Amino acid sequence: MASIAEVASLVHSGAVTAVDTVAAALDAAEATQSALNAFTSIDRTGALEQAARVDRLISTGRDPGPLAGVPVGLKDLIDQRGKRTTNGAAFETAPAVGSATVVQRLEDAGAVIIGRTGLHEFAFGFTSENPHFGPVRNPWDLSLSPGGSSGGSAAAVAADVVPAAIGTDTGGSVRVPAALCGVVGLKVTHGRVPLTGVTPLAPSLDTVGPITRTVSDAAAVYAAIAGDDPHDPWSASRTVESAGDARDPSTILVGVLKQWMLAPTDYATREAFHEAVARFVAVGASVETVDEPGLAITEAAGLASSGEIFRIHRDRWERYPDQYGRDVAARLAKASTVELDTMVDVMAWDSRARHALARLFHRFDILITPTVGSSRKMIGEADMEIGTDRIFHRAVLAQNTWPINRVGNPALALPIESGATPPASLQLIGPRWGEAALLEIGLGLESAGVVGVGRPPTRI
Repeated sequence: MASIAEVASLVHSGAVTAVDTVAAALDAAEATQSALNAFTSIDRTGALEQAARVDRLISTGRDPGPLAGVPVGLKDLIDQRGKRTTNGAAFETAPAVGSATVVQRLEDAGAVIIGRTGLHEFAFGFTSENPHFGPVRNPWDLSLSPGGSSGGSAAAVAADVVPAAIGTDTGGSVRVPAALCGVVGLKVTHGRVPLTGVTPLAPSLDTVGPITRTVSDAAAVYAAIAGDDPHDPWSASRTVESAGDARDPSTILVGVLKQWMLAPTDYATREAFHEAVARFVAVGASVETVDEPGLAITEAAGLASSGEIFRIHRDRWERYPDQYGRDVAARLAKASTVELDTMVDVMAWDSRARHALARLFHRFDILITPTVGSSRKMIGEADMEIGTDRIFHRAVLAQNTWPINRVGNPALALPIESGATPPASLQLIGPRWGEAALLEIGLGLESAGVVGVGRPPTRI
């Protein structure tokens, strides 16, 4: 599939029409749906109408925007005017009366939403094995989970259905599926992309971000959706800088953070990470191991989001507990037991970790970890194989991602070559509000061949 810049350029020039571009994506979505189950709904009529609008603007000499005619998948917990936001749940909802800010910005930039992508129920999980809509499947191996909660978004991008899809990330829900599907996922600084019109999971942690095939595509979508929204109480009034040219990797200082390398990790992922570090050194980057006790994970921090999530669901949970799927119901029941003392301890950890991380970024350009401990989560199995052990999947998939949400920093999941299928993934962590610099480093690493992989080996 062509890059976002290539698609938009062809549509702008008239070499292809937005209608033809979007129709091809719709055809691909429909053709792969039975295998992948990446979408909860595909909107052929609405998408073609929006694409025709883009073509009319071009035909009359007007600029439809930098994402002209680019097909996009939208996670089904983000409001889109006239569409039901299912949240991947069984509860009935009315069609949205308005679109989320992120949807408005995408359409203002000329993008066309072709459908709503599948997810873990209410975004409260990391597998996208949904009891109401069926499991989303991984294009690299249909027996595997694509990760979650934005699993449909990542699967649609990995399968070349769309060049970009939108996900949300509260504890890793953009980065984990990007990692398991061999694509790029950007978790933004909390407050950078508006949450208006997005079903909350834990609002103090929730973020919205792109999943794409390349860093340049992630940068293009980020530039369209980032920025303050006064209607969102979590939104920050800060200037948004777009990513510039790729940064020379030989100019960066990289930290390997000991305290955030906690996920149980399989051999292929561990070896891929060491190989990535060797590639950093080979292209001239400086790499150091970082030991920062202030970033050590505590038991309270591990329960961090539970109380906030339960508060969001409390009324519905008390009235209709049987309408939740089994795994989400179990997590909500456990979340209901989190006490005030734990939440206060979590707040103390957040503050301590945020300040410790800020001090590290006075010196380091990025910190790195594996994104996940393994890319192979079998659908229907709660545990994952790590060597000779069987370990519960959340410990493998989320341990390296959720601390980043607690401190609010941006992070980028990038695929790296490995002996596993799907490939391994590298997580780059940047300073708060440093998305532009983080993306520039990602562009440089991509250009130098430090990161990046091919496409899934078989077409679906």
